[in-house]
Amino acid sequence: MAVRAILWDLGRTLADWDPDYLYRRLIPDAAERRDFLTSVCTMEWHEAHDRGVSMAANCEALIANHPDKAALIHAWDTGWNAMFNGYVEGMEGVVDALHTRSVPQYALSNMPAEKWPDVLALYPAFSLFETAIISGQEGLVKPDPAIYALAASRIGTPPHETLFIDDRLDNIEAGARAGFAVHHFTSAPRLKGELDRLGLLPLEGASPAQM
Repeated sequence: MAVRAILWDLGRTLADWDPDYLYRRLIPDAAERRDFLTSVCTMEWHEAHDRGVSMAANCEALIANHPDKAALIHAWDTGWNAMFNGYVEGMEGVVDALHTRSVPQYALSNMPAEKWPDVLALYPAFSLFETAIISGQEGLVKPDPAIYALAASRIGTPPHETLFIDDRLDNIEAGARAGFAVHHFTSAPRLKGELDRLGLLPLEGASPAQM
């Protein structure tokens, strides 16, 4: 059967999330900031939050190894909302438009459980999702096959009728293995072209170059 529903990744697919938005204000020097984000508050360290470890506990553990960076480490928690900068270019209004067309929409996101309410406040359109699987609430993260199985059990459409959209190729490959239709997100025009092709969201005036 044809694809008739959407399973969204959130960060860097819909929401423009980047720790650099926060830390460029706290660490103006680009080289110093890059060093901090690649050797102290790394994405590997952050993954523990996505798995359900509290930010407070994880920050304290890291501060034990970097006491001179305590304020900057705590900022990952206290300054979380400043890591967001609206929507990824071209993506604002897409969730609303699909909702208007009665396309079922769900979310599957690697995200700290404690920050999901903040994200909902920043992006009211996310309340339109019929189901949201948040990794920190489940103790599972993409691309673990178990979280795709969990998503398949909770959403209202079969995986092969559901387009999973994510910016990370490893997540997309795992989604495909789980039976989902998939789209590797690289830009809004390319995605909108795919949604138009599938008949989910007509794209007026799209040129082949945009698609």
